[in-house]
Amino acid sequence: MNDGIRLNKYLASCGVGSRRACDELIQSGRVEVNGKPCVNMGTRIGHGDHVKLDGKRVAPNEVSVLAFHKPRGFVCTREDELGRETIYDLLPVSLRSLHHVGRLDRDSEGLLILTNDGDLSQKLMHPSKSVEKEYLVTANQAFENVHLDQFLEGIYADGVKLKAKAIERLSPRRISVILDHGAKRQIRVMFETLGYQVTKLLRIRIGSLWLGELEAGQSVQLNSKEIALLMENPSEGSKKSQTSPKNPEKRKRPH
Repeated sequence: MNDGIRLNKYLASCGVGSRRACDELIQSGRVEVNGKPCVNMGTRIGHGDHVKLDGKRVAPNEVSVLAFHKPRGFVCTREDELGRETIYDLLPVSLRSLHHVGRLDRDSEGLLILTNDGDLSQKLMHPSKSVEKEYLVTANQAFENVHLDQFLEGIYADGVKLKAKAIERLSPRRISVILDHGAKRQIRVMFETLGYQVTKLLRIRIGSLWLGELEAGQSVQLNSKEIALLMENPSEGSKKSQTSPKNPEKRKRPH
């Protein structure tokens, strides 16, 4: 019978932990389904079933997907061992349980997604989905055309080939960079390898959702249409027609 969702996915949607962590909870005998201990990993939970963990009933959290404009100077972590300010310091208490999807380093800024939807997080991060992320990058000096070509052809750093999907020069020192696969600090590493220093890095788009008018430190809940746009890369002709969280001050804001 394939009705319902797998037990580990159900537990993960309750905020218990990752699916792998939930598998361990099931195997250890800490989970009950309809009043009976359940160690069957293939168990599916349907409407009317009730689940307990360590004797306490659990239920799925309401799915929340947040677009957040990360400001420069904040790190993407809940607690920082160096005592630096984190993005969670800027969020309402009610939203601090959300997980950030990917990272922007401390000196970078722009569009960041936070959510309790584990499936969405995995899809946005999985290399097979090739979700585009677009950045505006300013360097300390003018770019040479030959170096712009290298961004597309690939640059080797520590034995790893890093490349951009697309590049567009916007001014002598400013370019648009599109990635569909990303390594840690990839853009900064690519620039440094070619002798440039990044002075500003702003992420303006994920999939077909643009940062738009969302101001630094500001956040807004996404609707179903906007969530779907995250997984859709824009066609070449549609990139001039930007879809972004409009007028966030007039929408229902998280608090």
